[in-house]
Amino acid sequence: MKAYTAVIEQCADTGIYVGYVPGFPGAHSQAGSLDELNANLKEVIEMLLEEGEPKLEAQFIGTQTVTVP
Repeated sequence: MKAYTAVIEQCADTGIYVGYVPGFPGAHSQAGSLDELNANLKEVIEMLLEEGEPKLEAQFIGTQTVTVP
């Protein structure tokens, strides 16, 4: 079993959640709830993995807070 880290954002206008796996082409989805988004991303990743393990173009490292005056 392999785990992938997804980046999730929420649209301020619609409330829709959007998620993607950094560096994994095509691994993105959207949904009205976090549970639905997780299920959608899982389905997309499983479908993409049918073509074989991808060579990720980038790796999620983390987040930083940038303070500006």
